Amino acid sequence: MFIKSFNIFIICILFLPISIFCQTEKIFNIVDFGAVNDTNIVSTKAVQKAIDICSKQGGIVRVPIGRFVIGTIKLKSNVELNIVQGGELLGSTLLSDYSTDIIGSIEAPAFNKCLIYADNSTKVKITGKGTINGRGYKSNFPVEVGKTLGERPMLIRFVNCSKIKFSEITLQNSASWCTHLVDCQNIVIQNTVINSFLSINNDGFDLDGCKKVLIENCNIYSGDDAICPKSTSDNLCENIIVRNCKVTSHTAAFKCGTSSRGGFKNIKVTNCDFSGTKMGAIKLLLVDGGILEDIDISNIVMNNVEGPIFIRLGNRGRTYDKPTEQVYSKAVNKEGAKVGSIKNIKIRNIKAVIESEDINKNCIMITGIPEHYIENILLENIDISYHGGGTKEVAKRVVEEDIARYPEQFFFGVLPAWGAYIRHAKNITFKNVKLSVQNRDDREKFVLVDVEGFKNEK
Repeated sequence: MFIKSFNIFIICILFLPISIFCQTEKIFNIVDFGAVNDTNIVSTKAVQKAIDICSKQGGIVRVPIGRFVIGTIKLKSNVELNIVQGGELLGSTLLSDYSTDIIGSIEAPAFNKCLIYADNSTKVKITGKGTINGRGYKSNFPVEVGKTLGERPMLIRFVNCSKIKFSEITLQNSASWCTHLVDCQNIVIQNTVINSFLSINNDGFDLDGCKKVLIENCNIYSGDDAICPKSTSDNLCENIIVRNCKVTSHTAAFKCGTSSRGGFKNIKVTNCDFSGTKMGAIKLLLVDGGILEDIDISNIVMNNVEGPIFIRLGNRGRTYDKPTEQVYSKAVNKEGAKVGSIKNIKIRNIKAVIESEDINKNCIMITGIPEHYIENILLENIDISYHGGGTKEVAKRVVEEDIARYPEQFFFGVLPAWGAYIRHAKNITFKNVKLSVQNRDDREKFVLVDVEGFKNEK
């Protein structure tokens, strides 16, 4: 009896629809909704219709081979935007095609508009071996004379979203920041390429108040900060892992800040190549209150870079209670927030070669402000070769405090040290740190100002 019942069960299973066992996601091809492979036609409505219907059922919005022009599209929960190899979404070159009914950018309101947007959504993915091309040439989106930034759309902005994934996609030619994630969590970014170097402010990944982030096996070539945790609210940027990435940037490879209201905690960066980066490869900045602690950076190669390490505690004090553009000029007065704290930072296993002759940007700089110290910093197994070229005259320079200014190392001018300038700091340990100079330099290797507990160990 048992054998007979079992055989009947097997027969029933064999005749059941295959779909019961293979729950493949439904595909919504944008061409079926009216999108046209023609760079003279804007297909925003067609792509948005595919997204809206897909969100109700869950599935994949497919961009096939071809070039499809869009203005702002709004991704929603349970949607995977998949762009096949040979497929390309092109950003419209007309600002009028970009939505204004979206949450803008607190730190850079000139960049309020964006090409791909989502808010309060979950399970949002952008995948495929295709390309999202913002066409952000200066001829399309000018940097306006007399204005700080000029109105230019970002490529991507997600606000208050969770379970986000980027995989194998190429993001290129943003007119301003490339990918801006605000108050998002559970983010996975893998095997993604950013190639965005057409204008100023071409950041790579900006993570504002984000938690539980993994960025791995990515290749980033950006005109500005490549991987940049930010904090414009009390929300910490925390629990972030960056690993196995190749990064080149005109401004910074990895940077915490400039906005730093809540701060940064528990961030690990490892096994990366930051070669070809200018204006500071690693920057850890806290100038708007908050905290910056438990940062671990290790196993980094940096060939042909400027300013290998810059750690700055300042007191600009910006609260970001309203959208505010950056001010780069010298500032005297703080803006309201209390001074924050920087502590517990490990930077280990760094190999760097500095070829630039611009000695404004080529020294390690670790500096707090009077009565507010950076604490517990370990630099271990560091090997840096500097270009050199400092004179006896610059060796006598007294470096201004510039407490409230935008934190950029070269704003301090040429430092009186060629290796490391450390000021207002406690418990700083250099362990097996090898600093060498390629050309004559008349400055001291180390200059310490108001430093307690400095150790230089073999």
